[in-house]
Amino acid sequence: MRRLFACGLLAALSFTGEAAAQKTITGFTENSTLAQKQLEQKFDAQLSADRIGKVIKELSAVPHHVGSVGGKAVAENILQKFKAYGWDAKIETYQVLFPTPKTRVLEMVSPTVYKALLKEPALKEDGTSNQDDQLPTYNAWSADGDVTGELVFVNYGLPQDYEVLESLGISVKGKIVIAKYGRSWRGIKPKVAQEHGAIGCIIYSDPKDDGYYQGDVYPKGAFKNEYGVQRGSIMDMVIYPGDPLTPNIGATENAKRLDRLEAPNLLKIPVLPISYHDAQPLLQALEGPVAPADWRGALPFTYHIGPGKAKVHLKVDFNWQLKPAYNVIAKMAGSQFPDQWVIRGNHHDAWVNGANDPISGAAALLEEAQSIGELVKTGWKPKRTLVYCAWDAEEPGLLGSTEWVEDHITELQQKTVVYINSDGNGRGFLGVDGSHALETLITEISKEVTDPQTRVSVFERKKAVTAVEASNAKAKKEAMAKTSFKVNAMGSGSDYSSFIQHAGIPSLNIGYGGEDDGGEYHSIYDSYDDYSRFKDPGFFYGVALAQTAGRAALRMANAETLPFDFRSLQRTVSDYVKDLLNQTDQLRESTAAENELIRNNGYALANDPTEKKKAPAAKAEVPYLDFSPLLNALTLLEKSTDQLAAVWTKASATGANTAALNQALYRAEQQLLTTNGLPRRSWYKHTLYAPGFYTGYGVKTIPGVREAIEQRNWKEAQEQIGVVAASLEKLSAYLQQIGQ
Repeated sequence: MRRLFACGLLAALSFTGEAAAQKTITGFTENSTLAQKQLEQKFDAQLSADRIGKVIKELSAVPHHVGSVGGKAVAENILQKFKAYGWDAKIETYQVLFPTPKTRVLEMVSPTVYKALLKEPALKEDGTSNQDDQLPTYNAWSADGDVTGELVFVNYGLPQDYEVLESLGISVKGKIVIAKYGRSWRGIKPKVAQEHGAIGCIIYSDPKDDGYYQGDVYPKGAFKNEYGVQRGSIMDMVIYPGDPLTPNIGATENAKRLDRLEAPNLLKIPVLPISYHDAQPLLQALEGPVAPADWRGALPFTYHIGPGKAKVHLKVDFNWQLKPAYNVIAKMAGSQFPDQWVIRGNHHDAWVNGANDPISGAAALLEEAQSIGELVKTGWKPKRTLVYCAWDAEEPGLLGSTEWVEDHITELQQKTVVYINSDGNGRGFLGVDGSHALETLITEISKEVTDPQTRVSVFERKKAVTAVEASNAKAKKEAMAKTSFKVNAMGSGSDYSSFIQHAGIPSLNIGYGGEDDGGEYHSIYDSYDDYSRFKDPGFFYGVALAQTAGRAALRMANAETLPFDFRSLQRTVSDYVKDLLNQTDQLRESTAAENELIRNNGYALANDPTEKKKAPAAKAEVPYLDFSPLLNALTLLEKSTDQLAAVWTKASATGANTAALNQALYRAEQQLLTTNGLPRRSWYKHTLYAPGFYTGYGVKTIPGVREAIEQRNWKEAQEQIGVVAASLEKLSAYLQQIGQ
């Protein structure tokens, strides 16, 4: 029904494409708009879905993790492609720490004995699943450890799950926990377990989330079979990403390095991922309370929490070695502003073969580079320098891109107009995260790129699915009335993080998906055979990504007046502040209600209302927080952005004498950085966007204030209100100056 309704909406919307077209592209005059559109038509004509598919097959032909023979071969292959396309390309190498496993043992020692397989079998239907040099199933950055203990099931291993355990009187101190993948970034699970005293952590994929409960399993269908395992990093990236031994500096050969055991973003307990085949006997042996309804997965038994007779032995240790990370950097010099850089990036390393993650995105990037190379052969050149990057060592913790940014940060802050990122890509809907001042740019591009399935614009298709998924009639009506594409805030999990959150460089993260669900993620089954069948058959969304990201790069490279509209930023931040006010009010009300319940009943919040439990202590009341500095700063920002918009409009009418204005525009985001960084994680300097301390990839907007409120640290919340207000005032003064 949802698909039929969406198709009906799309049919109703399909006539609007021409109506939505405008005479000029923002940042271009009428004359230059015509030239730009002709250029983009030639760019599109060079793009080939067939060639994208061949590159995906070629680059995912062998395992190519960090430091492997295949990894070096893929980097050199990409280098030669860039050179063949006419780009000035080189490899910049960093020496980064990358652990690989020596020992992996997981066994149940009571009440029965079971030794985990810890192995994904080769499949005849998957041509690359039987190769040598595959990394075994493990979590990078687990500590070395040999532990035996009682087992406790902790659901998804999030802070709120431990609140449930506490209400049941269950402690994980001195025990080994088993958590489900999902609902958060994987590194949060062992982090929270360690904070609660656990001595080890096992993470498994429940079939309810991405296995047979969702659909046919691989190779018959797209979903995870019983042996599939998600590898992945558990580095505490919310402290800082990149090489753990070289925070804030590039990991060059002679860089000063921390002692590994002192690196603050590495955990102290052993961690291991397993399949649901290996998880089943462990979970089935658990005793203790029956798990709450929303904790239960799809395995064929009753889920219990433990502890009890079930004990497990977990042993892992690693080779802790420096490995070369090969970043491929290709440049196409700008004809007018060679010292203004438009940077486009996608990583090339994978946990195994990585057809989807990351090669589907890398193939689109290379297709853009080839098409641009063909345009240059005709005599055209970009006005600003294009820098196309294929990053290494993204999977272990954004190592390649972070080290490059830290190594070149002064030059990048002076020269970089925008960083445009992509990663894995598949069939479905356009999604964009990034700097909100670039929302107009993305809106215009989304209305001009055609969706391969429906033949309407990707803007119209996204609007239709948003309306279909809206929870009520009002939300549906609002979705249908939208005239701009919503750019989401940036968390973490891909190579944009160091650009925007550390260096304050305007950034975008672009990709398609939503109709490419499956269970291959970070397994040996992330292969060409899987991708070509289930993720993007025909590779048409690879072309859509190239058209979208390529347009963003070309427009930012050629615009006479860079299309930054800080009014969009001001409106977005205003919504964030309203949300903080509402969050504080709701917390105050809920705290008062909880305390009233405790006072009236003597016990509260027990799972079984018939079983009286010891009354929890009342929580401290939520005090008054003074948000006036933020509200006043927003008023100033509104005035300065309106003033700048008028100056921008006047300048863009002719496109002349805009060099100084443009340079000021792309450096404006840096005004939102704070010198001291966020509390307890100073690497993150952006006051508006950061990965959440307990969400990992998930973003926290105005994180210094929001997380202080969530942790009920009222003194810090008030201090951070002042810090954020000061950064907004700094931005306002900066914009006012360039808008005079």
